[in-house]
Amino acid sequence: MMRLALLTPTEMGAADAAAIARGVAGITLMEAAGRAVARAAMRRFRPAPTLVLAGPGNNGGDGYVAARLLEQAGWDVAVAPLGVPPAGSDAAVAAARWRGPRVPFDPARAARAGLVIDAVFGAGLVRDVDGVAAAVLHAVRAPLLAVDVPSGIDGATGQVRGFAPQAALTVTFFRRKPGHLLLPGRSLCGEVICADIGLPAAVLDAIAPRCFANAPGLWHLPAARVEDHKYRRGHVTVAAGATMTGAARLAAGAARRAGAGLVSLMAPDAATAAILRGGEPGAMVTEEAAATLLADARRSVWVVGPGLAPDAATQALGRSVIAAGRVLVADAALLTACVGAPEALVGATVLTPHAREFAYMFGDPLDRLAACRAAAARIGGVVLLKGADTVIAAPDGRAAINENAPPSLATGGSGDVLAGTIAALIARGMAPFEAACAGAWAQGEAARRIGPGLIPEDVIAALPAALQAAGIVQQKVD
Repeated sequence: MMRLALLTPTEMGAADAAAIARGVAGITLMEAAGRAVARAAMRRFRPAPTLVLAGPGNNGGDGYVAARLLEQAGWDVAVAPLGVPPAGSDAAVAAARWRGPRVPFDPARAARAGLVIDAVFGAGLVRDVDGVAAAVLHAVRAPLLAVDVPSGIDGATGQVRGFAPQAALTVTFFRRKPGHLLLPGRSLCGEVICADIGLPAAVLDAIAPRCFANAPGLWHLPAARVEDHKYRRGHVTVAAGATMTGAARLAAGAARRAGAGLVSLMAPDAATAAILRGGEPGAMVTEEAAATLLADARRSVWVVGPGLAPDAATQALGRSVIAAGRVLVADAALLTACVGAPEALVGATVLTPHAREFAYMFGDPLDRLAACRAAAARIGGVVLLKGADTVIAAPDGRAAINENAPPSLATGGSGDVLAGTIAALIARGMAPFEAACAGAWAQGEAARRIGPGLIPEDVIAALPAALQAAGIVQQKVD
């Protein structure tokens, strides 16, 4: 699991310090980092007049090392320093080892370069990039290779501090940071290489990371057992509405494909029940009242929200599921029904809002990771904040960022499919956080396999293959 850890800039600093305390010299780490940058440049780009923009800190020190090694390989390299490294620092040592040309840190130089290596500021930036630094970075016209992150990207949040350039390639070290996966940082990083620079993996033991890239290995799908039967694999009940019956049918279809033993659609009236019975035969339809169904302990997992009206009745249904001690996956209309009163969902198992629903309930999530964690702690359940950079947070502070969802998933009904998938995985025995992570990843994998032009029904059909792929990846990881 630790291979998937994402380190904040503060945690990365702690990892460096722990490695140094174990006897690894700081300049040794800096040399290894600069070597990784130079190697990446030589593999990705043809030799060209290269300008290294070097800040006064360790990021700049990495740049000086890369410049020296590229020059030794025959490249035309110049360094444009922004400030002087502190005396006695590792960056000062690296700067002293650079004997090549130093040129002014100005926009004209940056505009003429054939390749720019951005080693100005690293992921731990604490102020906005403005003034001459912003002007020089804005002037870059050539491909840009960023050291750690493009200068101006907050490594903890992925947000832009002032200005940040577009990188073609980013080289970071040891472990990625949340800012490499969260937008807009992810887009501005371009391709990301995470290089091993000699930090012992054991330094993570003391750091105990709480944020991870979402992928198999972070979670394990429940194993099939010969003694399984339909009730052991769980019964998922999906509340259906009278007008948008398709939403509930999508959630139910996903729950079936994701392996739930039984799936029921709860119809509000006879007319709706007749419509639902015209769908796939494997989804059972019932007109019984929620109170009667909740009395059956075998109906352990409920999906409430897709296709319902965002009103007091929907909120009351969600509350009754919680009060009955059942697993509740809350989506769509149930979330909207609780605008201004998120406490109504305290005790829900998983909430799956998109950004607007989240903002209505908890406020604008400018820092998606921190906001999602705070919401999970407030609700006492898992919160999955949907988007291209989906964030999943547990009440205990664990979090994961999903990065495999293609843009084709941005279509109506995808959220219903996700809710049904998560419900089925919980019904099969997965813990809620792990089920939410696995559901998000499986949906992204299914969409990747389908390609452009997908509709939610395609994703449902591709779920079994996606879940099988997750199992294969897990075996390779283990």
